[in-house]
Amino acid sequence: MSGTLYIIAAPSGAGKTRIVLSVSYTSRPPRPNEINGVHYHFVSRALFEEMVKRGEFFEHAVVHGDLKGTARTQVEKTLAQGKDVLLEIDWQGARQVRVQMPGTVSIFILPPSRAELERRLRARASDSEETIRRRLADSREDIAHAVEFDYLVVNDDFATALADLRAIVTSRQLRSGEQRERQAALLADLLRGEA
Repeated sequence: MSGTLYIIAAPSGAGKTRIVLSVSYTSRPPRPNEINGVHYHFVSRALFEEMVKRGEFFEHAVVHGDLKGTARTQVEKTLAQGKDVLLEIDWQGARQVRVQMPGTVSIFILPPSRAELERRLRARASDSEETIRRRLADSREDIAHAVEFDYLVVNDDFATALADLRAIVTSRQLRSGEQRERQAALLADLLRGEA
């Protein structure tokens, strides 16, 4: 049985990286306190473009002027082992993934308000005023694509948002098709004639 691929997307500042962290590739330089291989794999734009040409990405997109993408081999290998994979990507990458894997479960994280979104972006204290303004403007386009996702989760309270995400994963695992495969021996035993 293969694993399930989950996508989590959100505008910058909505709080998605507090919920799940996937190690994607990016052409942007690291921010203070970001560690290569932990937060992202930081590579040059030229190397990223070479990786695209070689077909090494499961998905890739230009996000806020930088290239971001998810390595194909690791996702496919993990799913083949029957493990679930969580990807933290933007709506553009989500579209690419859904075309390749229609069974993907997609979740969009919303901030509780525009004011809170701006407060979170400013609280990072690592972006310039110009960057914050661009991210706020870009958030409108990001949020306009929220309707393309299977689930919407509002990250007002972290514990509640995390519980909502767990409920989505649990409900997916309990679907009849998955359970028939997982519980085949139990079902066969229960359907056997009298002992």
